[in-house]
Amino acid sequence: MKFTPINGPLRGTLQVPGDKSISHRCVMFGSIAKGVTEVSGFLNSADCLSTIACFRNMGIEIETGPERGHVRIHGKGIHGLTAPKDTLDCGNSGTTTRLISGILAGQKFPSRLTGDASIQRRPMNRIIDPLTQMGASVRSEKDNGCSPLVIRPSHLHGIDYRSPVASAQVKSCILLAGLYADGRTSVIEPAPSRNHTELMLKGFGADITTERCRASVLPEPDLRGISVSVPGDISSAAYFIAAALMVPGSCVLLKNVGINPTRDGILEVVKAMGGSIERMNVKESGGERSADLLIRAQKLHGCRIGGPLIPRLIDELPVIAVLAAHAEGTTTITDAGELRVKESDRLDAIVTSLGAMGADVTGTADGMIIRGGRPLTGACIDSRMDHRIAMSFAVASLIADGPVEIRNAECVNISYPDFYRDLASLRRI
Repeated sequence: MKFTPINGPLRGTLQVPGDKSISHRCVMFGSIAKGVTEVSGFLNSADCLSTIACFRNMGIEIETGPERGHVRIHGKGIHGLTAPKDTLDCGNSGTTTRLISGILAGQKFPSRLTGDASIQRRPMNRIIDPLTQMGASVRSEKDNGCSPLVIRPSHLHGIDYRSPVASAQVKSCILLAGLYADGRTSVIEPAPSRNHTELMLKGFGADITTERCRASVLPEPDLRGISVSVPGDISSAAYFIAAALMVPGSCVLLKNVGINPTRDGILEVVKAMGGSIERMNVKESGGERSADLLIRAQKLHGCRIGGPLIPRLIDELPVIAVLAAHAEGTTTITDAGELRVKESDRLDAIVTSLGAMGADVTGTADGMIIRGGRPLTGACIDSRMDHRIAMSFAVASLIADGPVEIRNAECVNISYPDFYRDLASLRRI
C-alpha cells in the first residue's frame, strides 16, 4: 500500500478493537469452564480466530455473532476437551501456541500443534523447559526448540518456576498446566508481566494468588462460565495515540481503552516525553480498568525507556520508536531484546525502516538510540509480514515529506483488520 503525507490535523472519535490478549483468554478459559461464557467486544482478528479454530477442533461449540464482537463458548470443564481430529493450527499466533500448550500438557490425549512459517521460527524452549520440569511430555518435532510441537499425556507435578524472562505467555502456559498438576504451581518473574490470565482465571473460579512478581495456582478448580466485556486494546490504541501527538493541530478521542497497569507503559512514556493524555470515564469490569483517552498534538522530547517498564509496553515499542524519531532530543531504548523473537526481528526492522526514512537511529544489542527531530522522508518499507511494523510505519507516513510504500501491508489482519479504514477516518486532507 502507498501512503501520502496529509494536509491538516487528525480529528475524530474511535473505538479501537477489543483487546487481543483478553480475547484469546476468553475462548481458552471459557472452553475449559463448565457452562456458557458470553463475550462482547471480542477481537475478530486472524490470531484470535486461530484460537477459536483450535478449540472447535477439540470438541468445543463456539458461536460467533450475530452482533459484531459477540462470541458464545459452550464449555465442558477442565477435563471436557476431546482429542483433536487433526493437527492444531495456531496460524501466526504466539499467544495461541504457548498458552494452549499448557492446557494440552494436562490432557489424556496426544496432540500436535503448529503454525505458519513465522511461528515455526519462534522460540518454544521457554515453555518446553518448565513444562518438562512439571513432568509433561512436550517435544519439538524438528528438535530445534520451535514448533511443530508434539504433546503426549503425562502426570503433571506442581513446581515453583523462576522464569528468566518477564513473559505473560510463559507465565500463563505454566499456570494453565498447573490446573492439571498434583499440587500448587508458582511462577516467579524478574519483573511483572501483563496479568490478564490471573485476573480472568480468578473470575472463572480458579484459586489463584499473586504477590509482586509471583503468581500461584491450585489444581482442579471448578471453573464456571461467565460474561466478559472486552475493553479496547491499548496496543491498537497506541498507533492513534502516536499519530495524534505528532500531527500538528490533532485532537482524537479513543473510547473504552484498556488501561490495565501491567499494559499502560506507553502512557508513562508519553508523560516522560513531556506529553499529557487526558483520561475520562474511568471504569472497571472483571478486574480490568478502562477509560476514554483524549489525545492532542503536543511538542515532545526524548527520554530513556528500559528496565521493568519494558514488559508493560513491549508490543508498543515499534510505534514508540516512531514517536521518538519525531520528538526533539535523544531517546534510548534498552532491555528490549525480546523484540528480536517476535513475528520478525523487530529491533532490526525498526532501525532499518527508520533509517530508510532519514531518521538518525543506531541499533544496539537490546534496543536502539534515536536522535529525534529530523524530518522523515518517503521510503519503501518492508513490513516483514509483521503487523506492528506495518501499522507503525503507516503512522510514520503521516508526518513524512513524501509517499511511504509498505510491502505486505495486509498483515495487519493478524490483530487489526480495520486499521487502515480507521486511520483514514481521522485524516483531513
